[in-house]
Amino acid sequence: MNILMICTEKLPVPNIRGGAIQTYIGGAVGLLKAQHNITIIGRDDPELASDERVDGVRYLRFESNGALETYMSNMLPYLAAGGTSYDVVHIFNRPRLVMPISEIMPNARIVLSMHNDMFNPHKLAREEGDAVVERVDTIITISNYIGAAICKDYPQAESKIRTVYSGVDLGRFAPWKQSRAALKDREDIRAQHGLGNKKVILFVGRLSRNKGPHVLVRAMSQVKHSDAVLVIVGAAWYSDDRISDYIAYLRAMAETSPLPVMTTGYVQASDVHKWFCAADMFVCTSIWEEPLARVHYEAMAAGLPLITTARGGNPEIIRGNNGVIVENPEDPAEYATKINAMLSNLGESRQMGLNGRKLTEDNFTWSHVAGNILEVWNSPRVAPSSQVVEASSDSAGEQGAFEAEEAGEQDAPEEGEAYDMDGADPSGDESL
Repeated sequence: MNILMICTEKLPVPNIRGGAIQTYIGGAVGLLKAQHNITIIGRDDPELASDERVDGVRYLRFESNGALETYMSNMLPYLAAGGTSYDVVHIFNRPRLVMPISEIMPNARIVLSMHNDMFNPHKLAREEGDAVVERVDTIITISNYIGAAICKDYPQAESKIRTVYSGVDLGRFAPWKQSRAALKDREDIRAQHGLGNKKVILFVGRLSRNKGPHVLVRAMSQVKHSDAVLVIVGAAWYSDDRISDYIAYLRAMAETSPLPVMTTGYVQASDVHKWFCAADMFVCTSIWEEPLARVHYEAMAAGLPLITTARGGNPEIIRGNNGVIVENPEDPAEYATKINAMLSNLGESRQMGLNGRKLTEDNFTWSHVAGNILEVWNSPRVAPSSQVVEASSDSAGEQGAFEAEEAGEQDAPEEGEAYDMDGADPSGDESL
């Protein structure tokens, strides 16, 4: 089949600037192209051609300036005049694109992937939302939380909802005790930054208040292990290392911490895995209703025990004793208690990390993601809503299977899960 995948206007594909949705597409497309002819539309970038074919996939890029209206004004006329017919149009995180695309391609099946709650009434008019739900064949959601949020406003969407969790590259993100490359990355990062044999507590994400790293910095004053160090990887926005007011505040707090707190600034997506290799545990501090931050998958793949928050879809990733949940993500003492417990019981913590790695191998590879997407594309009818896909190993394709990023709060961030990343853009769009 001829497949058209339409990414959002925020960041380019491939994910040279980061972005959870861009990472999701890039991770799955290598397997999807083996069965279908694929064209991917995304925003323009000075480092990328406007029209090119790479590894059998065609990429079309249109000027957007980060605004959906600009993106649509350039993309839609091109598609209307192009004459190319597509069997399936797969739209990411932009329900507002569904009806304009439907007018241009009335016979195409439309699949909508939701990485944030973009159906909420602050972002989508009710009448248009009803039309979108009626028109699409399937709504793929990055977590059960996002599916439930959509159904709360549009109960008629229930039969079209299908959860397909995100994935991770198990080769790049690997436990340092099982991979020579990971061990080298661990040793190099620790040597370069003077971390030595310290116990490294890792945060990776976009630096904004609703991501909560300031609470983790406060928690360090109650951590009882003098050899612990907190490493905060990320920036205020994708590929942007400017110092926001929040980052200045965060760094000022770090300077007064009784235990070391290191901030790296923006780290390219191609290098982020090295920090996971260097760490001993991973902490997600989301205060907002996170769709399900993709950094969880990367931490698990790297064999790290997880501490995450009871917000949004994040608790869905805690299973099989791979981590623990903070019930009140604004309470530094609760983080400190869980960090102290992990650092005091390193054997149990390492087993949590191994459990997470096994969970990822069994459920959250890009083969799982691609297999589930292929199942949706190839299916004449959507699966009933009760059939939630958790990246089971018997999915279609090779195997079936998520900083999201458009967000949960009304004015919370958009395109997430990259590494400089989640939760900043007030327009609301992707998650880490």
